[in-house]
Formats: sequence, C-alpha cells, structure tokens
Amino acid sequence: MATVLTSACNKQAKVEYPVAPCDSTTYEAFGMTVEDPYRPLENDTAAVTLAWVEAENKVTQDYLSQIPYRDAVHKRLETLNRFGRQGLPAKENDGKYYFYANDGSRNQSVLYRADSYDGEREVFLDPNSLSEDGTVALTGVFQSPSGKYTAYTISRSGSDWTEIYVMDTASRELLDDHIEWAKFTDVQWLGDDTFFYSAYEAPEAGKEFSNANTGHRVYSHKIGTSQSADAVVFEDAAHPYHFHSADIAKDGSAMAIFGGGEGTGESVMIRDMRKNSADWVVVEPTQDYTNSPVAIVDGKLYLYTSVGAPRNRFVLVDPKTPTSKDWKDIIPEDPDGGVLTSVQFAGPDHLIAVYDRDASNHAYLYTKDGQKIREIELPTYGTVGFSTSRDNDEVFYSFSSFTYPSALYKYDIKTGESKLYHKTEIEGFNPEDYVTEQVFYTSSDGTKVPMFTVRRKDVEANGNNPVYLYGYGGFNITLNPGFNANRLLWLENGGIYAQANLRGGAEYGDKWHEAGTKMQKLNVFNDFISAAEYMIAEGWTKPELMTIEGGSNGGLLVGATVNMRPDLFKVAIPRVGVMDMMRYHLFTIGWNWAADYGTADDSKEMAEYLLGYSPVHNIKNDGTKYPAIMVTTADHDDRVVPAHSFKYAATLQAADTGDAPKLIRIDSKAGHGAGKPISKVIDEYTDIYSFIFNNLGIEPSSVKEAAKAE
Repeated sequence: MATVLTSACNKQAKVEYPVAPCDSTTYEAFGMTVEDPYRPLENDTAAVTLAWVEAENKVTQDYLSQIPYRDAVHKRLETLNRFGRQGLPAKENDGKYYFYANDGSRNQSVLYRADSYDGEREVFLDPNSLSEDGTVALTGVFQSPSGKYTAYTISRSGSDWTEIYVMDTASRELLDDHIEWAKFTDVQWLGDDTFFYSAYEAPEAGKEFSNANTGHRVYSHKIGTSQSADAVVFEDAAHPYHFHSADIAKDGSAMAIFGGGEGTGESVMIRDMRKNSADWVVVEPTQDYTNSPVAIVDGKLYLYTSVGAPRNRFVLVDPKTPTSKDWKDIIPEDPDGGVLTSVQFAGPDHLIAVYDRDASNHAYLYTKDGQKIREIELPTYGTVGFSTSRDNDEVFYSFSSFTYPSALYKYDIKTGESKLYHKTEIEGFNPEDYVTEQVFYTSSDGTKVPMFTVRRKDVEANGNNPVYLYGYGGFNITLNPGFNANRLLWLENGGIYAQANLRGGAEYGDKWHEAGTKMQKLNVFNDFISAAEYMIAEGWTKPELMTIEGGSNGGLLVGATVNMRPDLFKVAIPRVGVMDMMRYHLFTIGWNWAADYGTADDSKEMAEYLLGYSPVHNIKNDGTKYPAIMVTTADHDDRVVPAHSFKYAATLQAADTGDAPKLIRIDSKAGHGAGKPISKVIDEYTDIYSFIFNNLGIEPSSVKEAAKAE
C-alpha cells in the first residue's frame, strides 16, 4: 500500500494504518529524556482512543477477511473443540460430589452435582445462563462448613474484578447477599453465617480498568446483611499496594493472613480465633519467600514454603513458637533437585506431594508425618491435578500432556491402583500419530535450558518445517506439558510446537527464577533466542518458517526478542503483553510486578536497563525488516492494561520496519484471558492461525480436507 499518512507520528508508515493520537510528551528518568508520543492512548475511554481502536480493528479484520481459508480454519477449530470435557469431582460439605463438565457446545463449563462421583448428575450452577454471550465466568465455589450455603464468585468480560453471590445449597435459591469490587480473593467461611473476602473500595467511575488499585482489605460479611455493613478485619494502611488474603481453619480455631505485592512471595500472620483479644502472631515478616497454606488444624498451620528451601518444603508451624527455626519439617527440600510444587491432605492420615522434575510433574503418596509410601505412576511427561479432602480418603486426579487430553482417575491409597473412569475423546485425533520429546539446549551464556517439542511422527528434520515457539519466563511460573485442542490444528498440518522452559520460571526453584529477574532479565530473552537457534541448527526449520508467541510476560518476551533479533523470525504474536517497561507500574496492579522487573523509579541503573529492552522504546526505525506481527489485547484487560499493546502497535506501524503487516487485534468484552468463552477462544485462534499460515505462505491442508468432508 502507498503511504497515506502525513502525521508526524506516522510519517514513516508504509501501510495504510490509522493515524494514532499522539503528542509531544516527554519525561525525565534519572537525567534521561524519554519520549512518549503515544501517551494519549493510555486514556482508554477517550473518544480519540475509541475511534483509533475501531479503525485498527477494521484494518485487521479487512486483512484477515482476505485470507481464503479463514472460514475453514474456524470450522476446523470448532470441530476440534467439540468434545466433552469433565473436571475432577470434589466431595463437598453437604456430602454430594460437585464437578464441572461441558459437552463441547457451551461457552462455559456447567457445575453439576451428584450423590456419587460417577452417579446421575444434576445442574447446580450454569454460568452460561448468567450472560447471553458467555462472557460471565464462574471463578470459584465455596460451601459453608455444614453445606447449608454456597458462595460463588464470578468475573465479567474477563476482568479481574470479582463479584460474590450466595445461594441456598439445597434449593439453589439465590440470597440477597451480593459483594462487588472484590479482587484476588476466594471466600472463607466461619460457621454458616459469616464469610471473609478481600476487596478494594469502589474505583473512580470510568477508570475501573486502568487506575492503580490500592488499599486491599480483608472484610467479614454476615449473611442477610448488605455489603455496606461489612467490617474490615485486616488492612495495612502503611502499605497500600499490598494484597491480603485470609485462610481460616475449618474448625474455626485460627485465621492466617497472607500478604503479597511487594516481593516474590508472601508474608504470614496467624491469630487464634477462639480468643477475642488474641494478637496477630508473625510467622514470616517478609514477602521474599513463597508461603501457601495447606491446612490449619487445632490452631497450627501446615505450610508450603520456600523459607530455608529454594526448591520448597512442607512444614508445621506452631504459633507458640512461630519463627522459622522452630518450624517442623514434614517433607523437607528434595535432595535430588526436584521442586516441590504442591502438597495436600488425602484424608486425615495421608499427604500427596507433587514435584517438578525437568518441568514435568511427578506425584508421591506420604504419611501425614512425611514418610514416603510410593510414587503415583503417571503415563508420560505431563501435568497432574488432585482432588482430595482432609475429611475422607477418596482421591481423584486428572492427567494431561501435549497430545494426551485430560483423563480422570480414581486412586486407591491402600493398593496404589489408579482406575481410569473418564477419558477425553476428540474426533479425528489419534495421539499415537504424534511424538513428544524433551531436549536440553545451550543458551548464550552456557546455561542448559529444557524444551519440549511436539510433532507428527512423520515430520523429519529437513529444515523445512514450520515451528511455533512458545515461552513465558517469569514470575516463578513453570510451563508444564499440557493439552490445547487448538494446537492440534498446527500439529496436524505438519507444524512443530516447541515450548521452552526459560529462566525466570520455577522449573528449578528460586535460583532459576531469580536468574531471569530485574538486572538479569536479558537471560530470558537470550534463552528464547537460543531456543529458536537450536531448532534451526538441528535442522528442523529455518527463520522463514519460525513463529514465536507468548502472552502477558510472554508478550513482553516476544516484543523484546523481535527487537533484538528481527531476522530470526517470520511471524510474531505478542499477546496482552507488558510493552512499556518504564510506566508499567503505574496501572492497576502493575506495581505488583516490581519484584520481577524492577521499576524505572528504583535507580538510574535499573531505569537504563529497563529502557534498554522495553519493547515500545526499542523498535528499530531504519529499514530493518521485522517479521509479520499481530498484537492481541482486550478492552477489559485490567491485569496488563491495553495501553501497552496500543502504544506498541502504534509505534510499530509508524516505524520503518519493512512491508510485513503490523496489526493489532483488540477484543471486546474480554480480559487477560481467564474465563474467556470457548466461542471467543475459537475466534481468536482462528485469526492467529490464519495470520500465521498466511505469512508463512502455507495453506493448511487439514482445513481443506475437513471442508471437503462437509
């Protein structure tokens, strides 16, 4: 297309992109002058921003509509997603079993209940009835101790804002109780008449999804009263940016408060609920370590923690002697290098512990005193999740992997036998046609990094295979093998999926995480680049067939690595990314990420480091050819505000980066990703895969075959 824009902000655009609102904003950071011409796009409710969003979506949809097989891709993804899903059962306090299921035709999974785990089911709560378009998601269900009441939490349009409702469990009749402006919370019951939750004060109208959130408090609510009567149970006015969550013993003996937001972990306090005048006892004063409650029994806290154990341990804390030197080790740190990722009671006398070993889950049965009984054998590389209760010995677990759709098992603690009782079947998909391998490649500084690769068995290392490289690398999060039906479209068309376990994650504990934070963040990007180079060097692909994708912190990863090595990739999909590293901490909960990133306010050295890789500030404007890029974001994303993607896309479109398209896809009534209805997920992946195939010059054969079959 010819250049048609004359705005100074867009004078070098080579395609017919909309004129982005811009001005001459600059600011100082430790003596550095930073230009911020697209600052107006931070105002997501301004008329000029809304007009730009509409115009950008039109350009993107016009481009995508010209891809001849886009509709066929959509139909194929609909078929791949048309399978029955079932979640793990949980025996609740009313004695019934509850589980989620979806026959493949619904946007949101329905919550069912039954008298036995495999008995006749009835609908307990259908979130699809809460909105016409499936954009209201059920995010949690919490029964009172006797099972009389059930509180549930919802999210609207993908927002992090949470609402709480209460229903009579037996009749399913909705009570008048309704909580708004809760966030990052569950519901903790004390008896059948009181529950606790965490919330903020109502935000400024029009700024619900962008202003910084401060003053997170724990409240108590009595059934039958209004939210305005709720009492503040805990707050920390001296630290307005901290999060606070409560955990209460089922027997009501004690409450623990976990604080976050400042460090990489959680502080811990506990108070005896049996004494009205009892003080808070400090268990862990800092937020430097992972601390997660497992149970509170007789006033004592069972804690999963990294205090004194970079790869985590499981301890018992007595509030009478609360300091870490007095904690009792139940499951100590693994001497063989495994990373303990979770512990839960399985009845009153047993524990189940899950470890990561080279980024894949391994599960073990222990006595409650920490004696290992046996490993719970799993089928292959994968991810396992357990449903257990301290009240009974029933154990259920789910297992999935890249080409292993979720399967549900009942586990017998006494015999060690796993009984398969639900297996997911997908029409036209045979797991035996595919192979998963784990490789270890060398990063630029010599560090060995694990990576999973998945492909059809007949795909050979001939240098001509399309590769979809995915990464995250941050916030102590491990990328385990998992199933995604949409990914099958890529695999069945001869594509290779590669998932790199970058530094910054939790794959090998605290040291692995710290090696990808703050002034070491470049390690993450170099690990990702090295993963791409490995796939090329091993003969699997070439730059002309390389696609990279990542979301949130992974969107930052994609944006930064494209700036560093634009020659290495053909297509890039940065999704809901953190793109302005100089100002990320000023929006919603962005300040919470400072422990991983550092901020531009910390020091000149930190500001220079952030500015040196910040995606929006390092886009080349000298004719360097960039890959085809499609940015994705959503209007209700209050985790990583859309302004990041807006400013990044506007800067890309104005720069001289070659003729490959630089598009932005802005979803409506959607957020950061959680709770997104299946229909919207299919729409998004239709556009992503159509964009990728089109720019790789590949027409996916499976969609043609599917179209012929219809």
